[in-house]
Amino acid sequence: MIVATWNLENLYRPGGPFGPQDKAAYEAKLAALAAVITELDPTLLAVQEVGDTEALSDLVGLLGGGWTVATSRLPDNRGIRVGFLGRVPFEVLADTNAFPAKLDPVQVDDSGLEVSQAGRGFLAVEADTEGGPLRAAVAHLKSKLLSYPNGRFHPLDEGERARYGAYALYRRTAEAAGLRALADGLLAGAGRTRDVAVLGDLNDEVQAATTQILLGPPGSEIGTPGYDHDDATRLWDVAPLIPAGQRYSRVNSGRRELIDHVLLSHRLVHRTTEAGTGLPRNGAPVLPSVGPDPDARQGAPGSDHAPVWARID
Repeated sequence: MIVATWNLENLYRPGGPFGPQDKAAYEAKLAALAAVITELDPTLLAVQEVGDTEALSDLVGLLGGGWTVATSRLPDNRGIRVGFLGRVPFEVLADTNAFPAKLDPVQVDDSGLEVSQAGRGFLAVEADTEGGPLRAAVAHLKSKLLSYPNGRFHPLDEGERARYGAYALYRRTAEAAGLRALADGLLAGAGRTRDVAVLGDLNDEVQAATTQILLGPPGSEIGTPGYDHDDATRLWDVAPLIPAGQRYSRVNSGRRELIDHVLLSHRLVHRTTEAGTGLPRNGAPVLPSVGPDPDARQGAPGSDHAPVWARID
């Protein structure tokens, strides 16, 4: 089976403030997304940036029958949320935006505003696969893209940029801790025998502190002598299994970065035979370079992210 994650980039029906402005652009976007999903043929696909659930239904309609679909009921202030598409039946286990117990609210702007929950909900499901039950969670953590008061995307000065960079990092860190708490519940201390995947746009790279929070105890990373250690609580990022030339899922201002991740429990990662970005037989993904203006690609076909996937026996 293939488990995968993909940020669909502003999946809205046309005519609104964030999606394509006309039907032709919308249909071109859906066709491009559907072509990739059809060729990838994932057993379970985690998706992000679903703005309209009706738009996701339109996309699924292009894929043919037999898909199970679920989306979070906890979108952000732009209406985007996470979800799952499955070739196998699944049931929703959790839809939550909670920070973990004992973690205080975090400051998010110069006014002193604090938040005590993630900006977008985390969705967890249990899928009925040929290899047995698969528990999976999807998340879309706080973006590294900084926004400022009055809708600005450029700071007034370097002091403001530094402060808002810190606010974004505080929030992404707290969200990572909340997602790890959800993963702990899915693992239930049984990662040696229980199949658990955490998928999504984590908005930072493999070695980032926020990504590392999700992994759990160190010392048994892929490629180290401790890799075969039976760890009941750890998750492994499949990034080292991706060919080096393909190890990116977005191009930011000309720089390739892997910010979309597939994290697997012990039994799953040891059954993983292959991992990649884009499509399995296409080599390195061809992606547009994005900049600091999130409106620059409004209505563009496809997505500015590549899917990230793992093939599991």
